[in-house]
Amino acid sequence: MSQSSDSCLDTWMSREALAEAMIPVIGRLYRENNVVTSIHGRSLINKSSMNILKAHRFARRMSNAELPLEETAPLLNVLAGLELGAAAIDIARLNEKYKAEAAGTSLDDFLRAELAEIVGKRGADDRTSTDVVLYGFGRIGRLLARLLIEKAGGGHGLRLRAIVVRKGAENDLVKRASLLRRDSVHGSFEGTIRVDEEANTITANGVEIQVIYSDNPATIDYTAYCINNALVVDNTGRWRDEEGLSQHLKSKGVARVLLTAPGKGALKNIVHGINHGSIEDTDQIITAASCTTNAITPVLKALNDKFGVIHGHVETVHSFTNDQNLIDNFHKGDRRGRSAALNMVITETGAAKAVAKALPELQGKLTGNAIRVPTPDVSMAILNLNLEKGTTKEEVNNYLREMSLHSNLRKQIDFIDSPEVVSTDFVGSRRAGIVDGLATIANDKNLVVYVWYDNEFGYSCQVVRVMEEMAGVNPPSFPARDAVAAEVPASLATAGV
Repeated sequence: MSQSSDSCLDTWMSREALAEAMIPVIGRLYRENNVVTSIHGRSLINKSSMNILKAHRFARRMSNAELPLEETAPLLNVLAGLELGAAAIDIARLNEKYKAEAAGTSLDDFLRAELAEIVGKRGADDRTSTDVVLYGFGRIGRLLARLLIEKAGGGHGLRLRAIVVRKGAENDLVKRASLLRRDSVHGSFEGTIRVDEEANTITANGVEIQVIYSDNPATIDYTAYCINNALVVDNTGRWRDEEGLSQHLKSKGVARVLLTAPGKGALKNIVHGINHGSIEDTDQIITAASCTTNAITPVLKALNDKFGVIHGHVETVHSFTNDQNLIDNFHKGDRRGRSAALNMVITETGAAKAVAKALPELQGKLTGNAIRVPTPDVSMAILNLNLEKGTTKEEVNNYLREMSLHSNLRKQIDFIDSPEVVSTDFVGSRRAGIVDGLATIANDKNLVVYVWYDNEFGYSCQVVRVMEEMAGVNPPSFPARDAVAAEVPASLATAGV
C-alpha cells in the first residue's frame, strides 16, 4: 500500500471517529433539550456515523468543499453546554454564519449571542402538544406513523395517540404491527415495536399507539382514551367533501381534520411551501392535495415566477397504487381493472387542475394525464410548458438548483443532474419533487422539465408539514435567517451530485 493510500485511510478513520463522537451529543441535545439538529435541512437525529459523514459530504452542493467535521464537532459540543431550550438548529448554516460574521469572536460567545432566546432554558418548550389520530393505516398511514414516531422527541409537538381501522381478523393487531415493522419498499422500521393485545396497543420507540376498531367516524369517543382536541388525519380517501369529512368532528375529542387526498368543493387544498400560510385557526377541515400536486406545484411556481407560464401539459408516469388490480378483474374505473403488474395503464389525473387551488395564477393554464406503470413506488411528472420569456437549459437548471438550495421552497424542491439515477434512487426522498437537470429541454419559450417524486414518502413528509402548521408546533429555527448565500460553484453546474 502506498504512502498516499495510508494517508487517505488515516484521514477517513479520523473523520469517522469524529462522526461517531457526534452521535451521543446529537442524541442528548434531542432528548434533554428538544433540539433537532440538521445539515442544510438533513436531520441528524438517530443517524449512523456513515449518514453523518454523507450529510457533511452533501454540503459540497452549497460551497466548494465538504463541511468539515473539525468545525461542526466543536460547534455541537458548545451547543450541548448551553442548556438550550427547544429549537431546530442547522449546524451547517450556523457554522457558515460564524465564519462570515464572527470576526474574531469565540465560538462560545457567538453561539450564546445567536441563540440568546433559548440559552439556559434547558428543554423548555413553549409548544403545546397536539394529539394525533390516524384514521386508516394503509400505505400513507403507516409512513405518517413512522414520521410522527421519529419526531416524538420529548413528547412536545405532534403526538401520535391512536389509529382507527376496521378489524380484519382475530390476529389483526399483530398483523398491523408487522406491517409497521416491515415494508417491502421503505425497509424495516428503525427501532423496536411491542404489541399489547390485552390493551390493544402498539408501542413503537416508546410511543404508545391505541388501536381502535370502528367503521363509523362519527361515533368514536376518543376522550375515553384520554385523547382530546385531536387532529384526525383521514388517509382512507373514502370521504373527500366537507359533508363526509365533517363526520369526524361529531366524535368526542376531535378538533380538526386533515385529508391526505385532494378535497372536493370549497375545501382548502394545501401544498406546503405554497399556500400553507392560508391555514387559519378557524379551519376545521383541510386537505393536503395529492402526491402529484405536491410534487409539481412548487416547481411550477418557481418557473412561473421567473419565466411566466402561458400554458402547459403535465404527464405523470405514476407507480401503480393499491386501488388497481393485481391481475385482470372488474374495476369501476376505466382501464384500472387490467393487471397493474403487467401493463402501462392510461388513466385520468386531477393534479393539473388541482394546482390552481394552491396556485390560482395558473388557473386554466394546465392540462394533465397519467400513465400507471409496473413499479411499486416513485413516480415522474413531465412538465411541458410554453413560457412568456425565452430561456436556455443552463439558465433553467441553474435557477432550479438555486431554488432547491437557498429559497423558501428548499424543503419542497430538490435538484440532481447525475447521468446514472433511476427511480429507485429516490425512494425515501423527503422533498416533494426532484428536478432531473440532465433531462431538461429548453427551446426558447418551449420548456420540458422532468420531476421525480416519491409518491408515498415524499408526500407523507409534506402531509406532516401541513399537520405542524395546523397544530402550530414548529419550534424556533436557527440561524434565524440564512447565512450569506453561497454561490453554486461552477464545478457543480454540469457535474453529477
